[in-house]
Amino acid sequence: MNCCTSYNGFKKEPTHHSQLQDEEFLESFEKGILEPSLFTHEAHLRLAWLYLQHNAKEKAIVKTCQGIKAFDIMHGKGDKYHVTITVASVHIVEHFRQKSTANNFNEFIMEFPVLTSDFKSLLGRHYTYDVFLDEVAKQSYVAATGEPFF
Repeated sequence: MNCCTSYNGFKKEPTHHSQLQDEEFLESFEKGILEPSLFTHEAHLRLAWLYLQHNAKEKAIVKTCQGIKAFDIMHGKGDKYHVTITVASVHIVEHFRQKSTANNFNEFIMEFPVLTSDFKSLLGRHYTYDVFLDEVAKQSYVAATGEPFF
């Protein structure tokens, strides 16, 4: 990996996405040099949060979807990307971001721990079936069947 943080004058590979500054995280993700093991569920949320900080929601959705799909192809077989979950995730992050008083992503996650501790139940409010297993929803966006998005 070409993206390292400085520690006492030495280059050190990060072991968690939070060890990267926002700009470094985005740049390494967009260039495809972010270590795949660092791209956890929380890192997915951070990506959406960062794109929402600088873009309108629709543009953030496009950037998040395109980026994750490209990352999946670059670092795997391209079979993990799920359109509906990605779009729904950006909607959910935006909902909580609008309520947030956080100044950065770490504060945001601390303010709304449900985003990492029980994200599946958040999706369950909007989908009345297991969207994770739906092949159609994986390939193209399927609108919410439960509560409408915010």
